Amino acid sequence: MSNCSASSRVTRVATRLLLALCLAGAAAASWAQDLTIAGTWKTIDDKTGKPKALIRIVEQADGSYAGTVIKGLVPGADPNRICTLCSGALKDQKIIGMQILHGLRPDGAQSYSGGEILDPDSGKTYHCKATLIDGGAELHMRGYIGIPLLGRTQTWVREP
Repeated sequence: MSNCSASSRVTRVATRLLLALCLAGAAAASWAQDLTIAGTWKTIDDKTGKPKALIRIVEQADGSYAGTVIKGLVPGADPNRICTLCSGALKDQKIIGMQILHGLRPDGAQSYSGGEILDPDSGKTYHCKATLIDGGAELHMRGYIGIPLLGRTQTWVREP
């Protein structure tokens, strides 16, 4: 009889373990499916390797994504710095609070394209595409003129 009892306990433990694994797998699949570029990102200067700014990316009503500078991270930089090299409506506007990214749309698993990004340092606007990597912990943001081959990539790090 004790053999039957031990076998029953093993079966219950195995069943619970299998159920826990199934639930964990379902949760992971759901999380991966919902993974988007929406959130707060720390930009890393591709020339210096140092943090530059925090950008908040949000999904727009039309399904595209836009990003706004919410904080500068360069030590000693003027928090009221304006974009003197920008043109049009952005000329001489504060960089903090400025929308520098717009029009990105999903084009596959964890990749986005069709957007434009402004470099406030130069005042120039570039086409851009983005790819989530490392399970969504990092974002490779590529700005380019014409074709993606002619551009540069920055790594942005997701903030908690």
